[in-house]
Amino acid sequence: MIKQRKIELLAPAKNLECGIEAVNHGADAVYIGAPKFGARAAAVNSLEDIAALVAYAHLYNVRIYVTVNTILREEELAETEKMIWELYRAGVDALIVQDMGITRLNLPPIPLHASTQMDNRTPEKVRFLADAGFRQVVLARELSLQEIRRIHDACPEVPLEVFVHGALCVSYSGQCYVSQACFGRSANRGECAQFCRLPFSLEDADGKTIIRNKHLLSLKDLNQSEVLEALLDAGATSLKIEGRLKDVSYVKNVTAAYRQKLDAIFARRKEYARASSGTCTFDFKPQLNKSFSRGFTHYFLQGREQEITSFDTPKSLGEEMGTMKEQRGNYLTVAGVKPFHNGDGVCFLDEQGRLQGFRINRVDGNKLYPAGEVPRIKPRTPLYRNFDQDFERTLTRKSSERKIGVSWELADTPLGFSLTIADEDENRVTLSFPHPKELARTPQADNLRNQLAKLGNTPFEVAGSLSEDATGITLHLSQNWFLPASVVADWRRQAIDKLVTARRITYRRELAPWKQTGHAFPATTLTYLGNVANTAARSFYQQHGLQSIAPAYEEQAVPDAVLMFCKHCLRFSMGWCPTHQKGRSPYREPYYLIGTDGRRFRLSFDCKNCQMKVHGNEE
Repeated sequence: MIKQRKIELLAPAKNLECGIEAVNHGADAVYIGAPKFGARAAAVNSLEDIAALVAYAHLYNVRIYVTVNTILREEELAETEKMIWELYRAGVDALIVQDMGITRLNLPPIPLHASTQMDNRTPEKVRFLADAGFRQVVLARELSLQEIRRIHDACPEVPLEVFVHGALCVSYSGQCYVSQACFGRSANRGECAQFCRLPFSLEDADGKTIIRNKHLLSLKDLNQSEVLEALLDAGATSLKIEGRLKDVSYVKNVTAAYRQKLDAIFARRKEYARASSGTCTFDFKPQLNKSFSRGFTHYFLQGREQEITSFDTPKSLGEEMGTMKEQRGNYLTVAGVKPFHNGDGVCFLDEQGRLQGFRINRVDGNKLYPAGEVPRIKPRTPLYRNFDQDFERTLTRKSSERKIGVSWELADTPLGFSLTIADEDENRVTLSFPHPKELARTPQADNLRNQLAKLGNTPFEVAGSLSEDATGITLHLSQNWFLPASVVADWRRQAIDKLVTARRITYRRELAPWKQTGHAFPATTLTYLGNVANTAARSFYQQHGLQSIAPAYEEQAVPDAVLMFCKHCLRFSMGWCPTHQKGRSPYREPYYLIGTDGRRFRLSFDCKNCQMKVHGNEE
C-alpha cells in the first residue's frame, strides 16, 4: 500500500466571511489575523469570529491558523500571552509567529508555526526551528525548487509551507526596514507602508538619469498553479495563497482554482492526498487571471528570470483582451481575442507608460462605448480587463458547495428499526427506533432511498463508494415494511445531528506543549536583522548560545543600515548582471533610487549572495 503524504491548501481570510468561503471553496486550512499583533494590522478579527470560523471549519477537518507574527515590545508580552490562551480555548489549531519571545511565555499546548518573517531560507535555520519545537516552517518566497528540496532532504519530517500565489514582497520577509525608516511604520509590526510600490527614478554616481519615474521595486504577483506537482515532489507540504487583505471574490476564485489543480494531481499521484474532508462543487469556472494581479511570475522557483517585475504600474492589470484598433466618435473599435461585456473595467498604459482606465457602458460587437469621456488611446495599444462584471456578479452569489460523503443503512430489528449513517472519515452513528411494523401494499425501497437521500442544507451528500450499495443507501429489511415519509425524515434528521456531534468529538486537534531547548543557533551573533525587541526574545537566543544580540531596528538607531535585501536586482533587469548576463553597464556606480519626494537610496550589489541592497536615505 502506498504511504500517502497529506497536502494542505492554505487559504487566507481577512474576516469570518472570507474564512467560511475559503472552506467552502476547498481550503484544507485557513489563516486569519488575531485580534492584535498580526503582520497585517488592517486585518484583525474578534475572538468570537475566530471561534465561529473554527467551529465551521473543523466540521470539514479544516485547520485554522492564527497569525501573531509581529515583533513584540516588552509591555505587550503579557497581553499576548493572555490572547494566546483565549485563542487556544477558541479551538485554534496553530499560531504563526515571528517573535521568539513568545516561546518564553506560559503557553498552552498549541502548535507554533515559524512565520516567513523569521527569514527561513536554509536547511540549518529550518533544522534549528524544528528542533526548538516549531511544527511547521514557512519558507522564504525567493527559494528555488532545488533549495526547497535541499531543505526537505535535510529535514524530511518538517512540514514546509510554501507560498504559491499572490503579492510578492521585494525584500526578504522580516528583513525590510524601509517603511520604518521613511514613515515610522514598521513592516515587522504589521504596518508596512508599501514603499516598494512607489515610483522612483534611477540615477548613477554622476547624477545621470537612467530611468525616470518607474515602479522599480514593484514585482508581479506569484502564480505557481502550473508547477504544483514539482513543488510537492520537492517536499512542500502546505501550499499557501497570499491575501489576508483581499476581498471574498478573490478568496473564492483563487482557492477554487488551486483546489481543482491539486485534486487533478491527487487523482494521478496516489502518494499525495488532501488534508481535509469533503468534495467541492463549483457553480463557476475558476480563472486566476480574473482576480487581482499585476501579471504573473514564478519568481525564482525555476531560477532567475527576466520577467518578474511590474515597472509600469503597481496596480492590477487583469487579463489581456486585445488591442485598440481605432476611435470614432463616442466609441472605440477593438481587435480582440476575448469579448468584453457591459460594465467591464478596462485599463491600458498610455504613451508615457502610466496606467489609465475606463468603465464600459455598452458593447456592440467589437465596439466599446465608454461611460463618460472617451479616452484617447494610441492604435495597437494592448487593452486589459481588470474588472469582469459577469464574473464578479457570479461570485457575489453562492458559488460553491462542500459536501462530506455519507452512506446509509436501514434495517429492521425485533422492536422496530435501526438507522446507521457512516461518513468518509469512518465516523459511524447507529440509532434504534421502536416502531410498529406494517406491511406496505406497494414496493417501498425507492421511497425509502429518496427520503434518506434528501440531505439538503446539511454538510453531507450520499456517496455510493461508502456503501455496499452503489447508491450509498443499503436496506436490510426482511419484509416490504411501510414507513411514513415524515417518520423517515425525522430519523434522518436525528442521525445527521448525531453525526455532526460525532465529527466534532472525533476532530483530531494537535496538542504540542512547548519544551525549552538549548541547542546552538546557526550563527554566532545577531545584528538588528534578528528583530529582537524584548527581553524574552533575548533570553531565548542566549539560551541557544548567543551572547552578542543587538536590538531590533525599531528599538535603536542603526547608522548606515541596509533597509532592504532583495533577490530582485536592477542590474539584472537592465541586462548588466556580470554573473548571469556577463553584461557591462555604461553608467558609473553607485546607483541611487530617487523618490518623488527627493529622497535618495543608494544601491549596492552582493553578487556572491545574488542580492541587491537598498541603503538608507542619503540627503
